[in-house]
Amino acid sequence: MRGAARCEASWSRHGEFPAPGGVHPPHEVVASAAGRAGPVRRLPRACKLHEGQQGLCFVRMRRDDQIVLTTYGRSSGFCVDPIKKKPLNHFLPGSAVLSFGTAGCNLACRFCQNWDISKSREIDTLADAAGPEDLARAAVALGCRSVAFTYNDPVIFMEYAVDVAQACSEVGVKAVAVTAGYIRPEPRVEFYRHMDAANVDLKGFTEDFYRRICAGRLQPVLETLEYLKHETRVWFEITNLQIPGANDTDAEIDAMTGWMVEHLGPDVPMHFTAFHPRLEDARPSPDPAGHPDQGSRDSHREWGPPRLHRQRPRRGGRQHLVPCLWPAADRAGQGYQLGAWNLTEDGCCRHCGTRCAGRFEGPPEGWGPHRLPVVLHQPHPQR
Repeated sequence: MRGAARCEASWSRHGEFPAPGGVHPPHEVVASAAGRAGPVRRLPRACKLHEGQQGLCFVRMRRDDQIVLTTYGRSSGFCVDPIKKKPLNHFLPGSAVLSFGTAGCNLACRFCQNWDISKSREIDTLADAAGPEDLARAAVALGCRSVAFTYNDPVIFMEYAVDVAQACSEVGVKAVAVTAGYIRPEPRVEFYRHMDAANVDLKGFTEDFYRRICAGRLQPVLETLEYLKHETRVWFEITNLQIPGANDTDAEIDAMTGWMVEHLGPDVPMHFTAFHPRLEDARPSPDPAGHPDQGSRDSHREWGPPRLHRQRPRRGGRQHLVPCLWPAADRAGQGYQLGAWNLTEDGCCRHCGTRCAGRFEGPPEGWGPHRLPVVLHQPHPQR
């Protein structure tokens, strides 16, 4: 049996990206002398793998006593979206973002809204391919201000995400992570060093919910949120999917928003999204006219958490972001189209002068609500 092996965590840029279906050298590798590769050090789950075995995330495998990324350069698809869809309300409003994901996930949420991607165990899901520089050039050509790692959690394809973020930075394109925040402290530092913005999915606010419904733990996610707020310059917003009877009690929402104000302060936007039955969880959807607004209203009164945004149903609405309660933005139609805009180019209220927390660079852009699927490369034959 080979002894322990560790590659250098150099985070250097690589040359050509591996052919689809190939493997990518890990940025950190651990192998044990007991015949099983040691824990996958990026993720709190810490899978221990036999030779040839894949972890729960699907994309990491033990090969030659190393934990390798098997899907570098492969994607389940590319699409230009409005940045609001991530959702990010306070980051380059109205702009377009080039979105893509891979396959697999390091959690096992029974209610997953992207289950066909995150739960996929088929390499055919990864039908498109692009290297980091290809993606950076495509973002510029498509008029996208940012690239988003989304649909499944980018921490499981961290090497690919970081290389893409570096390539995008060189051409003035921002990097956005849409993530559950479920990552260990050491790689957390390096991952977010390359991100400009993030939306963190806070799935519930009890350890019991995370254990039973997501096969994970709450504490690492809370640690990620505190790290983002106090130790980085990453702009981030939080999303909570309200599941009837599972994580939507007044007590849990009060505890969650109270924790946010105490630990993160008053300027982190919170998005409450409505549940739609997916995967194993087929409980009925809530009344689209009422849920999840009530809890957010009550919590807003008691705690005054920063910026509460309601997502789905897709309606227009107003964003009140400053103390004078003048609406900073009117959203029409499906909610992704900006109408009236009452902030200055640097994000201050035109009426009272209060600065709105966020990342504002000039006037809002006009991408609107539409999505544009993009094919960057023809699918490569399977090997």
